[in-house]
Amino acid sequence: MVDKYGLIKAAQLIAQSDGLLIAAGAGMGVDSGLPDFRGNDGFWKSYPALQSSGVDFREMASPSQFWSAPRMAWGFYGHRLALYRRTQPHAGFGILRQIAAKLPGQAFVYTSNVDGQFQKAGFSELRMHECHGSIHHLQCMNRCRQSTWPADAFEPLVDQQACRLLNDLPVCPHCGGLARPNVLMFNDMEWVPARAEQQRERLESWLQQVRSPVVVELGAGTAVPTVRSFGASQGLPFIRINIRDAYVRPSLQRVSLAMGALPALEEIHAALADSGFFRPVA
Repeated sequence: MVDKYGLIKAAQLIAQSDGLLIAAGAGMGVDSGLPDFRGNDGFWKSYPALQSSGVDFREMASPSQFWSAPRMAWGFYGHRLALYRRTQPHAGFGILRQIAAKLPGQAFVYTSNVDGQFQKAGFSELRMHECHGSIHHLQCMNRCRQSTWPADAFEPLVDQQACRLLNDLPVCPHCGGLARPNVLMFNDMEWVPARAEQQRERLESWLQQVRSPVVVELGAGTAVPTVRSFGASQGLPFIRINIRDAYVRPSLQRVSLAMGALPALEEIHAALADSGFFRPVA
């Protein structure tokens, strides 16, 4: 059942703001057809070869796999890289851009997603904080430099049945060592955070420029609560959109919608349109 009151309240909070702070977790990509790896069942459904070997998501998403089984590690991340490259962002991304275009401060994105969907949907790279990094950038396993580079030149050829990379492993252009995604993994002491730190500085600068932003949190789960904690800790008007874990302490400045990202954004868009939010200013 659609929460009409909650949708109207969410639209009002947005209309009263001067910028969107979009806080997005894995649930944001589900409507684009992307897996969210919620639990091993979902993970193994996408990677059945790993179920037979008993490798779970936390084991696979670990830098130790690149040392012990680099072709399997790149089978997993190479498949994801190819999947994210060919996946088109759902219409909800466009709705967020439409809304942001009507606000003086527009939008800034804080996301744990490494898929690059916001950039693909037209959001500015300069208004993005990917707190867990990006699969579209690589780093050296040896950390010979505290730098990253785009993965554009790497075209992974993956045997999906075996979860194994078939073509050449990507290498560092500086030392020739093995390259890995610039993604923060589990038990990861080797991640190069320089790119994410620059993004964080731009986010802090944007927060100083806007006066009354609203947080729109989308699909942020509790298993890895980075985004969930970030959005709720800002002390700002707050909209939580989550089909499973929507609860937020009720207040005049907080609202929760137990919905998927796309249907919730479509309903909010309709409520804003009904209120005249999108009408040209005379």
